Amino acid sequence: MPKEPRQLMINLMYLVLTAMLALNVSSEILQAFKTINQSINQSNKSIQAKNLELYQEFDANQQMKGREERVKPFNDKAKQIHAASDEMFKYLEDWKEKIVEEAGGRDEHGEIKGESNIDASTRLLVEKQGGDEIKQKLLDLKQLMVSVVSPKVQANVDSTLPLRITDPKATDNNPQGSWVVGNFYNMPVMAALTLFSKMQNDIRNAEAMVVKQLFDESYSSSLKFDAITAIAVPKTSYALNGQKVEAQIMLAAYNQSVVPIVNASSGKVAKVEKGVAYWETQAAGVGLQTVRGSVMIDLGDRQEKSDWEFQYMVGSAGGSLQLDKMNVFYIGVPNPVTVSAAGYSLEDVYLNMPDGEITADAERGKGSFNIVVNKPSGPQGVKVSIMAKAQGGAKEVGSMNVRVKYIPDPIAQVAGQAGGYMPAAKFRPQIGPVAALLNFEFDARYTVTEFSYSVMKRRDPDIKGPYKVTNPKGAIFTANADIVRMQNDLKPGDRVFIDDIKARGPDGRTRSLNSLSFTLN
Repeated sequence: MPKEPRQLMINLMYLVLTAMLALNVSSEILQAFKTINQSINQSNKSIQAKNLELYQEFDANQQMKGREERVKPFNDKAKQIHAASDEMFKYLEDWKEKIVEEAGGRDEHGEIKGESNIDASTRLLVEKQGGDEIKQKLLDLKQLMVSVVSPKVQANVDSTLPLRITDPKATDNNPQGSWVVGNFYNMPVMAALTLFSKMQNDIRNAEAMVVKQLFDESYSSSLKFDAITAIAVPKTSYALNGQKVEAQIMLAAYNQSVVPIVNASSGKVAKVEKGVAYWETQAAGVGLQTVRGSVMIDLGDRQEKSDWEFQYMVGSAGGSLQLDKMNVFYIGVPNPVTVSAAGYSLEDVYLNMPDGEITADAERGKGSFNIVVNKPSGPQGVKVSIMAKAQGGAKEVGSMNVRVKYIPDPIAQVAGQAGGYMPAAKFRPQIGPVAALLNFEFDARYTVTEFSYSVMKRRDPDIKGPYKVTNPKGAIFTANADIVRMQNDLKPGDRVFIDDIKARGPDGRTRSLNSLSFTLN
């Protein structure tokens, strides 16, 4: 029997509601693909930058004396992989634009018109067999990458390269188990673009693996370094007040299995262990002492020899104070110092300073102290006296004047930036501005206490100027419901202004910081 008109209306409304829910889900999925695509594209840029550094290092190694003949064959293969990877990356980038154009192109703002279109990828890649060509080119690139490495590692490289082409299992919708059908049939444009970006990511990662393997192979017959250490060599290891002190600082790499031959003009080499020689002597004779020598290692086909030299000063009794981090004291943080007093036990040495809190630092050892000050000094600084216990009472064995300053102002930032362009998708989840103290040796933290937040919408004609939320208390956006709403509504083209930023530091002072201006893209 025909249904009543009322029942027919209910059924029709149910179908409409179901369709609307399906559209909402589709929109959310497309947005997820868009976010993933942006993330992969950013990752591709980072990987490419690292790859270029490796190519530069390859060229530098080839130019080193005595290495050109050995390195050049491997570097030539690396350049071949570089060119092939770039060509394939651009090829996939061109396919992205073909699909976008097939789906209607882009609007005046550069946004893709047909993000949900499922016909474009099907028509170009399945029906017109463009996907078959893509598959074959990817297979050819992988075969080239595997072929340039040593035959001993080709099987392992082939199995571990991220660049893989795997046919899916046969299904009702894909009875032949076709790779092309499985990846591109009825695929929305945004999903297809994301898949191409993922392929480009696989290419860059595979390129990095192969070039790194070639780089390692170029060193297969050379000395391999398996340890590094930082070395600071002062020209003089002891100085009087007012004297200039100079040092050479470098990063040294060495092989722990190679035993170097070390000789010295004085003293003795006590032992050579894990690639490191240990020299020692008994100090004798007041004044500057110079020690010279050489280090020689056997590289199989040749021997490498390098001369060395250092100086040290043998002094008489006295006290000295070393500031371990900076040449001033900062208010509100522990300032580490190290004291020495020749002729006295460190257990009997201590410091005395007006308006300063001095505590021994047991973790760093005897002679180590932390000094906390609470007010700035004049240009002459404050006097820190080195005291030593002796018969008849304590006496001053040395002193040093040290200037006292406030901790520098921090820089206001959001997501590590102090302004400029930022993707809207990256800005929306940020929790608030931070006060970053850059290039400062001490562990000093600032807390943002208040700020104002403004947004200038690009595409809303009803808003004539910035919409501003003034002076919310605290350091996070979620402390204010208006900011949360504005933050969630941010879109490319909007501008965000964060002003009136204040932060409190460990010295108890509240500072006014720089304003922030971001253009979202």
